[in-house]
Amino acid sequence: MSAKYPGGFITKNYVPPTPAAAPGIWTLDQQLQAQKTGTWPFGGPFNYIEDVFSTYLYKPAADFTGYSINNGIDLAGEGGMTWFKARNAAQNNIVYDTVRGSTSGSPNALITNGTQAQQTAFFDYVTPTSTGFDVSFLSGGGQLTNGGINYASWTFRKQPKFFDIVTYTGNSTNRTIAHNLGSVPGTIIIKRTDIAAGWPVYHRSLGATKYIILNTANASGTYSGYWNDTEPTDSVFSLGGISGEVNATGGTYVAYLFAHDAGGFGESGEENVVSCGSFSTAASGYVSVDLGYEPQFVLWKKTSATQNWNMADNMRGFTSSSANLLYPNLTLYETEGALIRTTATGFEIDSAYWGASSDFIYIAIRRGPMKVPTLGTSVFAPIARTGTGTVSSTTGLSFPPDMLLGACRSDASGGFLYDKLRGVDAYLTTNNDGAEYIASGEVNSFNMDGITFGTNPTIQVTNVSARTYANWNFRRAPGFFDEVCYTGTDFGTMTHTHNLGVTPQLIIVKNRSAAVAWAVQHESFTGDNGYLVLNTTAAKSTAASWFAYAEQNTDTTFKTRSSLNTLNQNHVAYLFASCPGVSKVGSYTGNGSSQTIDCGFTAGARFVMIKRTNSAGDWYVWDSARGIVAGNDPHLLLNSTAAEVTGTDYIDPVSSGFEISSTAPAAINASGGSFIFLAIA
Repeated sequence: MSAKYPGGFITKNYVPPTPAAAPGIWTLDQQLQAQKTGTWPFGGPFNYIEDVFSTYLYKPAADFTGYSINNGIDLAGEGGMTWFKARNAAQNNIVYDTVRGSTSGSPNALITNGTQAQQTAFFDYVTPTSTGFDVSFLSGGGQLTNGGINYASWTFRKQPKFFDIVTYTGNSTNRTIAHNLGSVPGTIIIKRTDIAAGWPVYHRSLGATKYIILNTANASGTYSGYWNDTEPTDSVFSLGGISGEVNATGGTYVAYLFAHDAGGFGESGEENVVSCGSFSTAASGYVSVDLGYEPQFVLWKKTSATQNWNMADNMRGFTSSSANLLYPNLTLYETEGALIRTTATGFEIDSAYWGASSDFIYIAIRRGPMKVPTLGTSVFAPIARTGTGTVSSTTGLSFPPDMLLGACRSDASGGFLYDKLRGVDAYLTTNNDGAEYIASGEVNSFNMDGITFGTNPTIQVTNVSARTYANWNFRRAPGFFDEVCYTGTDFGTMTHTHNLGVTPQLIIVKNRSAAVAWAVQHESFTGDNGYLVLNTTAAKSTAASWFAYAEQNTDTTFKTRSSLNTLNQNHVAYLFASCPGVSKVGSYTGNGSSQTIDCGFTAGARFVMIKRTNSAGDWYVWDSARGIVAGNDPHLLLNSTAAEVTGTDYIDPVSSGFEISSTAPAAINASGGSFIFLAIA
């Protein structure tokens, strides 16, 4: 029984928790709203992908020095496995787990690209922590601590309906092994640890009569000795008694189990986060794999012929056009530009590139975070910086950024936009309608807590020596911000799936393939196909060829029309929503005097964007890194190449949001004027 809900009943209509509430039933939307705000008296705690899986990239500053990785995964308390691979060096794929353990006396490393037994010497060792893991150098080792080498690590935490680890001793008889996955395994990977042996893999799409080997490029085969021709259940998996690779008497083994579409995650408790499936390529063209979510990690293998295993993840580069690959069965360097690409609901793979009319299996993991943010600092960070003309990085964001929106403050060069989903070499300019420009060396990488800038001598957008810049870093998160890339079909109305989790209130769309204006839709544009143009000062216009009505957007889809659906041309959409205490998408009516814009914040806005809609007006941007203060506040214009203006006091700080000052011009506060804004705490 809940003190807030006497009798333990749930009301028919949403009622803020009080000492009295009538019995009844809530809708799912009302339940979710109560869960998000912490007022739901039943259910939870909830599981989220960011608590059980992480891709973490690192580069040791010097040879053979230990370090700590904070990826937010409780390995010490919950247990799990971490897989390592050097990206720019020919080194082994190395696996550690908490069940077998790892110490200075016995690192217990496994090598997926070989048949070696568990390595008990000459390897660095990994110690689990409550927030990730520590890597320590062991004399004669150095495989994970080589200075100057870029490493990728993938951490899988033990969690029902996601991942489990089982160790056992073989007995050479047909048998079953108990597990705690809490669902039927979609994939099982087994390694004998006491002597040299291969890595047999069970995959649900192949079935219990077939197998494939992780440490080779071979096609799948048929053999009853591995799985005893018996499918696993939600409590056990089966082994044959004739294979030394899975069940020799006295042999020691470890099994890694992955769930398949088992639910158990998200605030509904029904969201899938890991899928083990299959697909077949066509004679030509891209083949689409529908997961029901956007992946952050995919491991896949051709089963119908010889071909390497492949791994892609969104931290190293898994974009709307291509992916960077590493290979579980090889020591090879990372390969860039493979033709597999993410979508909002899965991934697509090019048939000709990967082999026409071929069969594949995969393991895919959902992109995070799944939690609705409660702090603006966890998803947004403004930075004021000075260009160096050399490779340099911003750090300390406290999150891995997905989008960089910025502008030059000291020079008339305009605004720029980079994001992880389109790839680091692609940028757009906010002050004109130009197509996406592809050039390497301006932004080198999106990192774990910042961005690395390059030294492209021709483009000179983000890092010219001595120029000053405003950088606005965004992280995609439910209820706050999402991004969708799509290819036009030339249909009158095109419906796009998104992962914002709520109905978008502000949508910004750009044709990437051609010189077409930036189109902006706001939730207040109801019933009239209204839109704004980001790269101009124009007032709101109406045209049936741009957006469908704003009220037709939902918590899973939004709609565009023919001008934003040009056949075979690539587009990108940026979606924003009001997230309690984090962001506010809103509108106000000018009064020609000072007025407070209440955003529901507690410590004021750190980012404010304003645009007049009923008459011409610039797209103004302020941020706390440059100063939102009681005096003058520097502003930039997204639609202009003009340098920063510093001598004006148009907005002031207020704990609940921001204040429009009495000195603000008509473009910000004309009496009776209509305005829209985006504010971030």
